[in-house]
Amino acid sequence: MNFLFRMAWRDSRRSRQRLLLFMSAIVLGISALVGLNSFGDNLARSIDAQARELLGADLVLSYAKAIPKPTEDYLKKIGKNRTYEVSFASMTLFPRTGGVRLAQVKGLDGPFPYYGEWEVQPRSAVEQFRQAAARNERVALVDDALLIQFGAKPGDSVRLGTQLYFIAGRVLKTPGQSAVTTSVAPTVFVAAKSLPETGLLQRGSRIQHRYYYQFAKGQDVADFVKANEARFDKVGINQDTVESRKQQTGRSFADLTRFLNLVAFVALLLGCVGVASAVHLYVKEKVASVAVLRTLGASGRQAFLIFLIQTALMGLVGAIVGALAGSLVQLLLPRVFAGFLPVTVETAISWSAVAQGVGVGLLVAVLFAMLPLLTIRNVSPLRTLRASYEDDTAGRDPFRWAVYGLIVLFVMAFSYWQTRDWKVAVGFTGGLLAAFGILTGLGLLLINGVRRFFPRHWSFVWRQSLASLYRPNNQTVILITSIGLGAFLIATLTLTQNLLLDRVAFSGGEGGSGRPNMVLFDIQNEQKAGVRALVDRYKLPVVQAVPVVTMRLASINGRSVEAIQADTSAKIPEWALTREYRVTYRDSLIDSEKLTAGTVQANAGNMPAITVEKDYLSRMKLKLGDTLTFNVQGAPMATVVSGTREVDWNRVQTNFLIVFPNGVLEQAPQFQVLMTRVSNTEQSAAFQRELVSGFPNVSAIDLGLILRTVDEILQKVSFVIQFMALFSILTGLLVLASSVIISRYQRMQESVLLRTLGASRRQILWIQAIEYLMLGVLAALSGVILALGATWGLAYFVFETPFRPDLLPLLAVLAVVTVLTVLIGLFNSRAVLVRPPLEVLRAEA
Repeated sequence: MNFLFRMAWRDSRRSRQRLLLFMSAIVLGISALVGLNSFGDNLARSIDAQARELLGADLVLSYAKAIPKPTEDYLKKIGKNRTYEVSFASMTLFPRTGGVRLAQVKGLDGPFPYYGEWEVQPRSAVEQFRQAAARNERVALVDDALLIQFGAKPGDSVRLGTQLYFIAGRVLKTPGQSAVTTSVAPTVFVAAKSLPETGLLQRGSRIQHRYYYQFAKGQDVADFVKANEARFDKVGINQDTVESRKQQTGRSFADLTRFLNLVAFVALLLGCVGVASAVHLYVKEKVASVAVLRTLGASGRQAFLIFLIQTALMGLVGAIVGALAGSLVQLLLPRVFAGFLPVTVETAISWSAVAQGVGVGLLVAVLFAMLPLLTIRNVSPLRTLRASYEDDTAGRDPFRWAVYGLIVLFVMAFSYWQTRDWKVAVGFTGGLLAAFGILTGLGLLLINGVRRFFPRHWSFVWRQSLASLYRPNNQTVILITSIGLGAFLIATLTLTQNLLLDRVAFSGGEGGSGRPNMVLFDIQNEQKAGVRALVDRYKLPVVQAVPVVTMRLASINGRSVEAIQADTSAKIPEWALTREYRVTYRDSLIDSEKLTAGTVQANAGNMPAITVEKDYLSRMKLKLGDTLTFNVQGAPMATVVSGTREVDWNRVQTNFLIVFPNGVLEQAPQFQVLMTRVSNTEQSAAFQRELVSGFPNVSAIDLGLILRTVDEILQKVSFVIQFMALFSILTGLLVLASSVIISRYQRMQESVLLRTLGASRRQILWIQAIEYLMLGVLAALSGVILALGATWGLAYFVFETPFRPDLLPLLAVLAVVTVLTVLIGLFNSRAVLVRPPLEVLRAEA
């Protein structure tokens, strides 16, 4: 071993610059991996340290339906301190600016939060709010996003129902809340005691009740929850503890970082493909040296180990440098994830992430380098006498297939390590192999196609450029694979984002002039005529107007919900047994429904015949003819399942799991939902202002606003993923630069020969520019075509939506990747143009 290390060191003296390229090819991938893993470790520590601040209390109990009076009295006695919250969705109006939007209203009674602080401007606004709440004054704290949207500010007023509230301050952040949740559901905080005056707490309003508790120091909250769990579950009270919130938050971000780790792993694999290509050229140049060693008595195994030690050491150095760079990258990630994080992340070096990155980097570098290094074992001493002797390295090597197998197993094992799901690991590995295979196949197809159909009548410059694509030691396949895969990641991300936005736009009424883009709900029976008159006055179409009745499931085929819950073998989803159902009644199907089994009939014997959504039937383990008994706000109602419907949930219509026939629910307490379409933003704002003034309890959902909100969220998610995919693009460009530098000497020989035959520097520059232009175009085009196929598969099989790709972003990806390829290629080839021919010819002599 001492001899092997000395030989590896001595032989590397003239090649260290080239070996540094091997090292640099894996630096970016390792830095991305270590940066993400370090960030994930720091995030987990921050969540543990700030777990109480995530919840703001020791325990939260919440319920949506009425609970028995003894239970309600018991909730008011729990804990050392408690805060009551009543929340619901309501229209908010800012009189000074005229802005109207559906927001979440939260009425507080108590000193929430007990842990953590509200971020409010001005800072004194929280204390002002609490003092005013104690005096039952109408003072509000409003989310910053809502104030910015309508140009409002502290000191203005906001209207809730029939009452005006003075805005004491803007809320930047509350415990456990992120900027994304604020943009989706902006909140207005008021005193709970003042809400009855607004007229919004009516029968039929969807109200959520919540208690925040602070327990005495040392009291075991988990034991308290366990002792009362059955009692709470029986009346529909949900429990949320510090530990459960911590696990939920940690699991959500762990899933995200694992996914991004796979994106970073692609960058590492790209770098290792570059290592394999660079080592392949390096080995070809070292064949003569290996033959001399064999002549002096070294075995093929010793020669192989000498060069394996060189590449392993360079891989180790590259992994260490990448780990150090990743520790710096993690400092940027809290900013990249800004808006998603509910906690403040304290960054520090994660030695476990560093060790993992170094180990993974060294292992994959050795695995990929072994593929070209295996040929060294077969180099014959005859190479010293016959330079053209090729038989020793041209045969098949069974160890090569073993290395291929190890690489595939490693990729699958790493994928499983990140996701803890064998299906995802196998799918990721299979998809990666397919992408590599397709891109490699396109590269080989290009080489063979150019060689077979070479345009011999084209100009000298174009013929030389095309010939460069299949010359000895060409980099066509490796560049198309590496650059193409990077372009594939970016293009797939862009297309998928646009696909989701198009899907929302199509569903949200942007896809056709007749589709609704505004929903009015909570219209009480006595308000139907007035709301309809308002709609008519604005000349808005009534696309749909349907009654909605709320109820709960009481029994299935005579078995009570409580008995089914106690039966562990029932296998019926808990949510289906305890949820509040919103149903409608009609005797016909609408255009978003299709009858799949049974019939739509008014009754079956003495019981109303209902139709249910077909997937709901299977999840509930039901069949046609089964009976369901519902509690319709205190009154039991037995029904029989007569048919199933296939529902297109993507359509913006009032779709329901359960539909009753006419003549059954007309007298039940209910509200109406009305769907209409506004022509523009100005008409929408004017209509909503008058709606709030005349019918304060009626809420309006502006689907255009939802679309814009979803767009903002997808933009943020897309930026996070694009940030990680950038490592793949940069790695591909680094592989390009490495390939150009490694093959520079051969290019120099070709240029000297061309210049000796009379070619000018300008012609040589154009030859190389055209070569890199074709490589860049073909690599980017391959990635874009692959992305189109992948996104079509997502659209057809996953999202079940029409695939209408936006070509403009794809053209941008194609242009950027191509330009960067040409610029880097020419920059690294500049030495070829300035070296005089005699210098190279003398070196050859």
